[in-house]
Amino acid sequence: MTTANESKLYELIELYDMQTNFFKSALDGISDADAHNRLNTQANHIAWLAGSAVGQRFDMARHFGRDEKQQGHALFAENKGIQADATYPSLDAYRADWERISPILRDALQNATDEQLAQKIEMGPDVSYSVHEMLSFTSYREANIIGQIALWRRLLGYPGMKYM
Repeated sequence: MTTANESKLYELIELYDMQTNFFKSALDGISDADAHNRLNTQANHIAWLAGSAVGQRFDMARHFGRDEKQQGHALFAENKGIQADATYPSLDAYRADWERISPILRDALQNATDEQLAQKIEMGPDVSYSVHEMLSFTSYREANIIGQIALWRRLLGYPGMKYM
């Protein structure tokens, strides 16, 4: 069995583990009402951001043979943007889905084969990325989402997120 230090994805797994905890910390204490508050802007609210991050982990797990979906799947399928008239799942639903998919995807990352990482993902006409390239991008995007939620915390009057 490959250890984390021997994995081709060592750095990404390290970030994955940090972001698994940061996501939970970013959502800590936020009410579902505030999660839908856009403060009279066109910005993506916390409920959409959180669901997008959760959906991203489920999407990546599918590339490793796991056919599972988050509770709010239909709201995020095919990279749907925010829908102004939609009521998104509760933060508790996102937390439960995050807890469910995170160990599954981590195990898949830990045990990924060269063939799995080289598999191409078709993104549109003449656009494709390897699973490894998509993992790198999704790690970046996940960190970005967590940062946006952390900013929303402060804008909505919550204390800053804790990193420990």
